[in-house]
Amino acid sequence: MSVGVDHVPLVEVQGLRDYSVDWRFISLAVLNEQLVADWYTPEYRRGHVAGLECLRVADAVRMAEGNEAVARLYTALGTGIHNEQRREAVRGETAAFIADMLERAGLDRAFAEHHLDESHDAHIRADTALALERTGKDVGTPILTFRPGQADENSFFGPVIAQIPRGDEALRLWDAVEVIATTSGMAELKRSLRSKPIFD
Repeated sequence: MSVGVDHVPLVEVQGLRDYSVDWRFISLAVLNEQLVADWYTPEYRRGHVAGLECLRVADAVRMAEGNEAVARLYTALGTGIHNEQRREAVRGETAAFIADMLERAGLDRAFAEHHLDESHDAHIRADTALALERTGKDVGTPILTFRPGQADENSFFGPVIAQIPRGDEALRLWDAVEVIATTSGMAELKRSLRSKPIFD
């Protein structure tokens, strides 16, 4: 996971279909650490590094509290950053922001101390590398893996959506993405034109 709203449709479908979800990490700071481009400004990179700092905390939560606690923290982080537009807080007051989100997720605020703990980076890098092994390079987030560990396991980047589907609409989208992801030889389906994100 990167810190965003990408997981919301999955959580919606998980509740409707009773799926088991194993949350893993993908870091945009790691993916772009060698990037040199005019658009990749220090402020832009700081946003990615702040995301990595959030993932360090999420990894500490994973180790101590387990997978479901990671899902709760991820939901809290995404809500704070996107719904509440607190991007400047996560970039500039990272530890305090994360502590608030930990509390919102019903977790100990002390986990925020891990945001600068680079010992978590090995696991985050391993998960990021696994994501790229499954999809190839030149992708972002989210990355979904269907039927992990089974003979028909398959992974896909996306969907990147502007508005969160609910109920039957979420299930239709999920089923369509699963068909695309598990269709032999399917590599890419993309367009750049989309509406502004709606986080409700």
